[in-house]
Amino acid sequence: MAIPAIEKREPVAGVRFQKIGKLYHFDYTGYPDLKQGDYVIVDTRRGRQMGQVMGFTEPDAGRDVRRILRPATPRDMVLRQHWESQQDEALETCREAADSLRRMSEVKFVAAQYNYDGSAVTFLFSAEQKIDTAVLQKRLQRKFEARVDMRQIGPRDVAKLLGGFGACGITRCCSTFLTDFSPISIKMAKAQGISLNPSEITGMCGRLRCCLVFEYEQYVEARKKLPRRNKRVGTPHGEGRVLDQLPLKDAVLVDVDEAGRKVVEREDIIPLEEFRKLAEKAHSPCEKHGDGSCECGLPPGQRQADRVNTEQKASAAPSASAPESDADSPRRSGARRSRGKPKDGQARSTRRRRGRRRGGRRGGRKPDSGADNT
Repeated sequence: MAIPAIEKREPVAGVRFQKIGKLYHFDYTGYPDLKQGDYVIVDTRRGRQMGQVMGFTEPDAGRDVRRILRPATPRDMVLRQHWESQQDEALETCREAADSLRRMSEVKFVAAQYNYDGSAVTFLFSAEQKIDTAVLQKRLQRKFEARVDMRQIGPRDVAKLLGGFGACGITRCCSTFLTDFSPISIKMAKAQGISLNPSEITGMCGRLRCCLVFEYEQYVEARKKLPRRNKRVGTPHGEGRVLDQLPLKDAVLVDVDEAGRKVVEREDIIPLEEFRKLAEKAHSPCEKHGDGSCECGLPPGQRQADRVNTEQKASAAPSASAPESDADSPRRSGARRSRGKPKDGQARSTRRRRGRRRGGRRGGRKPDSGADNT
């Protein structure tokens, strides 16, 4: 049997355009000497961009990747530094133009990002609702020689761009190492036993904190191994009821009947319900028996196999008081057959015989001549 050949795909380069941003894959076969940390020029949906090579990996199956145009030159690096210095001035110009428009009063402009060569500038803003920026974009296009783009971002992206410190006292996770935002729900806070007070579970962006998802899976796995609340368990202090689970300690808080509240580790917990079920199963009659000895401990006569054998013997032996069967009484069986519905041929012959008898009786009867003559 021939073994199908495994298609070997060339590795691709992971390129990042921002300091803390997503990785995009590009084909670097045209420049095999590229190394990690080099800057390259690539073509994207927003035009030509400069990015940094962060590593090399295998490409995803069935996904096309674009090619790297060329490595960045020292001139490209100088141009990038120049246009980055012009971003604050461009942002201030955009805010002044937006203040003259009434519909832009609730819009917050966060940042302006120039292309590496100054051919395009993108203004990032946030708002509660979707905003039509066509009028503002036309006004800004008259003031800038570069192509003007407007992009609306969410509150998490705003916090990532602004940076700052979180409630824990260190730099925000989104502006430190998070390259993508995972979906977060209240269920994650409940699973970790965190208070649902908005001030404790809400970040600086006004959304649920990103750190709620970091240890959620570990809490879920730890709770599966611990007995649930209100369950009766055995402990070294006696039998009690589980009040709360302590996943970080791998223990539970138990209300012992005699000793009060105690913290018991998972290794010292005795599952009473499981033991009771095993005891009931051990005392119940065994359902699988052979002809030999039984392991359930029941005496002979009470085992399942003994009951089955007794029932079979009782059904095989005829009873003295039982009525005579059809096979033993041919007369009754014949009588029953005669009472049944006759066949078509038998029905015709029976009718003929009955007709002849009736006809013979009628013809044999002679009228009284004396009576007729008078």
